Amino acid sequence: MKNQPPGDGSLIRRARVRRAFTFGLVLATAVMTAGTPATTAASPAPGIPDLGPNVTVFDPGMPVGAIQATLDAAHAARVDDEMGTARHAYLFKPGTYGTAEQPLQIKVGYYTEIAGLGASPTDVVINGKVEVYNRCLAAGGTANCLALVNFWRTLSNLSINVTATGQDGCRSSANFWAVSQAVSLRRLDISGGNLSLMDYCTAGPQYASGGFIADSRLPSVTNGSQQQWLTRDSEVAGWSNGVWNQVFSGVVGAPDDAGFPSPPYTTLDATPVSREKPYLYADAQGRYKIRVPAARKDTRGISWANGMTPGRTLPITDFFVAKPSDSAQVINKQLARGKHLLLTPGVYDIARSIEIKRPDTVVLGLGHATLTAVHGSTPLTVADVPGVVVAGVTIDAGPEKSPVLLRVGGKHGPRRSSADNPTTLSDVYFRVGGPHAGSTDIALEVNSDNVLIDHTWVWRADHGVEGFTNTERWNTNIGRNGVVVNGDHVTATGLFVEHFQQYNTVWNGDHGTTILYQNELPYDPPTQADWMNGDVEGWAGYKVGDHVKSHSLHGGGVYVFNQNNPQIHTENGFEVPQTPGVKLHHIMTVNLNAGTIDHVVNGVGDAADMTKGGVPVYIAHYPAP
Repeated sequence: MKNQPPGDGSLIRRARVRRAFTFGLVLATAVMTAGTPATTAASPAPGIPDLGPNVTVFDPGMPVGAIQATLDAAHAARVDDEMGTARHAYLFKPGTYGTAEQPLQIKVGYYTEIAGLGASPTDVVINGKVEVYNRCLAAGGTANCLALVNFWRTLSNLSINVTATGQDGCRSSANFWAVSQAVSLRRLDISGGNLSLMDYCTAGPQYASGGFIADSRLPSVTNGSQQQWLTRDSEVAGWSNGVWNQVFSGVVGAPDDAGFPSPPYTTLDATPVSREKPYLYADAQGRYKIRVPAARKDTRGISWANGMTPGRTLPITDFFVAKPSDSAQVINKQLARGKHLLLTPGVYDIARSIEIKRPDTVVLGLGHATLTAVHGSTPLTVADVPGVVVAGVTIDAGPEKSPVLLRVGGKHGPRRSSADNPTTLSDVYFRVGGPHAGSTDIALEVNSDNVLIDHTWVWRADHGVEGFTNTERWNTNIGRNGVVVNGDHVTATGLFVEHFQQYNTVWNGDHGTTILYQNELPYDPPTQADWMNGDVEGWAGYKVGDHVKSHSLHGGGVYVFNQNNPQIHTENGFEVPQTPGVKLHHIMTVNLNAGTIDHVVNGVGDAADMTKGGVPVYIAHYPAP
């Protein structure tokens, strides 16, 4: 399939056997020559924190070759480190990097954040590319090169002037961003060339399963083999083809969805509730600050078109800058003093909950900072207060079973929430198993009203290095539900939940909204008896509580790949109460060549069985108009 025309419809008919395999911070203006390491100030200047050894800051005065060498070495270390513990952020001070003759060509590996430090995305310009290619999983060859396991990367707050000097004919055709879940593109301004969400230059099946874009101005985009994608509050010059489920919300230039399901587009003119992710930036004096965007309603297009994104600015001195060696007890003392929390890159062992109790508290992780549950803890809890923002944090289950990994709001008592200032989770990811054994009853539990979930991947791992066979994983890596929503007026934009052992998502609150839902049922039930909901065969991938009177879902897919036992059945992909206020738009089920989903929703829709491998079964609207 090398050099396959990106828009070829043949890309969309295939089975998806995925995931089968498993310099310190520069604190002052640095003077750097090729081959000479950056100098680091002896002590931080006012307003410039010590962000630890896993944050590297580049200055536009540094030679391009030296920056390139640093990033090349980082990519070589991280490109295959899917289950590793290294975390890193590479930040660019305002200015221009690379030239037409010597472009900066960045490749991004696992657990890596690339971000600009400007107040606007246009303050940092990269002449070159920032890319992710297919990962070749067959040792020494290209027989199994794909993007289905290209997880855990972040790119934000900068401009890319696509420059391909020195690249071959195929590589020069686009900026490639071939990724899958837990990868976000935010606050980008890309020009000078196309953006491709698949890698059609690397030999192999070229499958991809992302993804998420927000608050970005983009050129023509090639969707290619991407199975599902959400683009929110952005501008696009064009969009070519689709696979199963491409959703656009508040996007200027989005394609029309009148022909659904051919192509499989879902287009909302505006996003009902949005809040952009907080970002770190340097002011004119070089002092670090964090911009916290305001929540908005009925949004469309980029937030920075007319100046700085609306919101508030917090000095870095208002934050406790945590290191992985800091315990939850140390962090909680700082939160109790009124500090916000900045988590520098690394893996934090959390033996008791980090407790967010004050309204408007900001928790921002850099470089995929990861909280790992220890002794069955709940790593993070948020009180029933308005305006809390948690962003850029990954939460891992530990070997001892946790009741929940992140709880927002208490199960009982008053709900002090605000529709105008919702508690917001942005790029918050969850993992149960993978690098080590993990168990939890629930990954994410939302009890508060007026909560915004803006891009999450909630993953009970279908593969890993923890040493289990697929059958052993079913009995060892326990995860009952991925997401449980009990609060009212909760909105999710980009909800990816996979492989949990009962309902993957349970939505009990009223007036909920989901814009793009992606789910894979668990791969590993050993027998049908292990996959029974009472007398019902299997558990729906998306369950709306029986008492709910109002709920809407726009663009949803449930996939099945029962690799342990292809004879297993699941009765419905979606299960919802039959009431006029509960409405599902553009939903589907897909068979990935193992197992069967008998119906799309509530007994309606044909079976996604093994005669339809890779071919979606769609329902445009439920209930039918």
